[in-house]
Amino acid sequence: MKAATIYDVARRAGVSHQTVTRYLQGFEGIRPSTRERVATALEELDYRPNSAARLLRTRQTNRIGVLADRIDESGPARILSGASQLAQERGYVLDIVVADGTSAASVAASLEMLTEHQVAGVLATAQTEIVFDALRAQKIPAPMLLESQFGLVEGQPSLSEVAGRVAADFLLDLGHRDIGYVSGSHIWLASEGRLKGFESRVKERGGRLVWVREGNWSPSSGADAWRSLSADERDITAVAAANDSMAMGFISAAHDDGVAVPADLSVLGNDDMAEAAYFLPALSTLQMDFEGEGRFVLDTLIREIEGLPPRENLLLGEPKVVIRASTAPVFRARNS
Repeated sequence: MKAATIYDVARRAGVSHQTVTRYLQGFEGIRPSTRERVATALEELDYRPNSAARLLRTRQTNRIGVLADRIDESGPARILSGASQLAQERGYVLDIVVADGTSAASVAASLEMLTEHQVAGVLATAQTEIVFDALRAQKIPAPMLLESQFGLVEGQPSLSEVAGRVAADFLLDLGHRDIGYVSGSHIWLASEGRLKGFESRVKERGGRLVWVREGNWSPSSGADAWRSLSADERDITAVAAANDSMAMGFISAAHDDGVAVPADLSVLGNDDMAEAAYFLPALSTLQMDFEGEGRFVLDTLIREIEGLPPRENLLLGEPKVVIRASTAPVFRARNS
């Protein structure tokens, strides 16, 4: 069967071929109803951009190198998923190489592997300062984008900081004032941003951050955080964790010591992993638009590759709390 063209898509959607082209290029000024018709037509016709034709026209490869780290973790994996979806829609292929974010030598070796063949650009989704320092020192003969600290609005706090603030506001609004925090590893920029946002908002609103324990994103480190607490440190009403895995480990260890969640202690996670809804108790958590972030950062790089102006606004959903059974108002919890 002959591959569908933009003219076929335009006829199916009832729009001009110029509208289809603008949609594929990420143009924002298209009415929502028109965007929906075009998206439906693209899916129904299984449209694939003619990257070979573009390559001949521009003498440019359609391959984008991606330097990634910790793709076993929920956030980085979902960022890559969103980027991969957009790459397919825009006719690009992602070459993904994983680097150890704790080693500059590993980053250099992975980057050398990534650029052995011609790439149109390089996207670094790795999340540690070590990775970023190594990348900044490299001379890449192609556009390069370091994904990390995008804010919801230009010049405003990073997404990680916003997530920390939203988490703090949620627990404070429930009446909690003495709160603990389980952070991720300090070498991760997302971990540092979430802690910074959480700590500042608790202080701004008159709460007390009683303690901070550093984990490594794993459930076992969340359990270790609970076990490390003194009797006085356990006299709190709420805990926030920088990801769901650590929150689950924390709850499990607390349960082993006879602490009931949320009757004795409210626990809030971050990331909204698929497992969070099925944990006992079901975990309250922050939902992050990781897929949208992946699409945005790759779109930003593609626009630079194709000589298009950058977008004026960052169109990402603000982190929001998904309320489940692991959190409760402080007075109800303590009196239940």
